[in-house]
Amino acid sequence: MKRIYFTLALLLTVGLTSSFAQQKYGHVNFNGLVAQMAETKAADSELEAFQKQLVSKGEEMAKAFQAKVTKFQQEIQGGGVTPKAQAEQEKVLGEEQQSIIKYEQEMQQQLAAKREQLIKPIVEKAQKAVEEYAKANGYGMVFDTSIFNSVLFAQDADDLMPALKAKLGIK
Repeated sequence: MKRIYFTLALLLTVGLTSSFAQQKYGHVNFNGLVAQMAETKAADSELEAFQKQLVSKGEEMAKAFQAKVTKFQQEIQGGGVTPKAQAEQEKVLGEEQQSIIKYEQEMQQQLAAKREQLIKPIVEKAQKAVEEYAKANGYGMVFDTSIFNSVLFAQDADDLMPALKAKLGIK
């Protein structure tokens, strides 16, 4: 009985090994592929315009705050501010400074969300192209060479970048 299990396991191992040996492997620099797509260039332009808009608003807030601080410092130097009024004005300026800091943090979050919104469909399109090409051309695995140390040995792998660029219309 043990001999039957051993023979069966040996045959199964040989069968799996030969089926793995027959598969084709490919590789592509996925980040490079996405970066070369026309949609990515358009998304980068849109993101840059959005960032300029947000930065402009932040600069206006900072400029207005700096003007208030300068005016307040002049009033203090002129001696026309009571200690109580000075404390109240410092509190107001401190709150305004915190709101500017909060805006900067929100701006970073908005930029990250906008980038995700713009890039997600582009990545999905590229991923779909890789999957379709791999299935149509009999590739068992496609490795992403844009990730450091993700491929340790790729002698028998085909570079799919030229074919995928053609499929996506990238020149």
